[in-house]
Amino acid sequence: MGTRPRPATLWGAALGLAGGAAVAAWAWTRLRSRDVPPAACPAPAAAATATDQGKGHSKQILVLGLDGAGKTSVLHSLATNHVKRSVAPTEGLHAICINTEESQMEFLEIGGSESLRSYWKMYLPKVLLLIYVVDSADHARLPVAKQLLHQLVQNNSTLPLVVLANKQDLEGAYCITDIHDALALSDIGDERKMFLIGTHVAEDGSEISSSMKDAKELIVQLVLEAQ
Repeated sequence: MGTRPRPATLWGAALGLAGGAAVAAWAWTRLRSRDVPPAACPAPAAAATATDQGKGHSKQILVLGLDGAGKTSVLHSLATNHVKRSVAPTEGLHAICINTEESQMEFLEIGGSESLRSYWKMYLPKVLLLIYVVDSADHARLPVAKQLLHQLVQNNSTLPLVVLANKQDLEGAYCITDIHDALALSDIGDERKMFLIGTHVAEDGSEISSSMKDAKELIVQLVLEAQ
């Protein structure tokens, strides 16, 4: 696998994966939804009950990945459209809501330390989308990230999956095609919607990168399609 750096303009590129075959690009109608500031989310159990009963338009999205992959920074970027890199590791569950004119999306992040990974599967039956974040520069732990991802999705062949190959701005980070191979994404089901996007968060306080904007638009589109 190559570790050569790529121009920053390419980090927003994505591979749409269907039937195990990678296509060169993905496209959808760009949304013009007005973002609403993040809101306090209901407790996870209450939110799941409301979703099951069809009350409201809350859509739960599960955000997983190894500790240090950048899940919390990614969530902050998606919620506020600004970067905050210096965040403490998530020790339990972190919930944040992102509102658009079409729907309210509830993101549930569970910490990625070894002691918390056994809880990941408990939340899968209640969500409509899985976001899996990997550190593209952490080569040594990609096999672990691969194993855990495959274990997560092996019993659900239709759950949509968005893999964020994060930290693409770091020297030595694998490009998205290398991440695709390292995670063996071609082996993960033929029926599910699956996307791989290269992302990074820029300097603190700056606006989010084009790759993060692309990821946000994709997530919103998938949620709308699931309604």
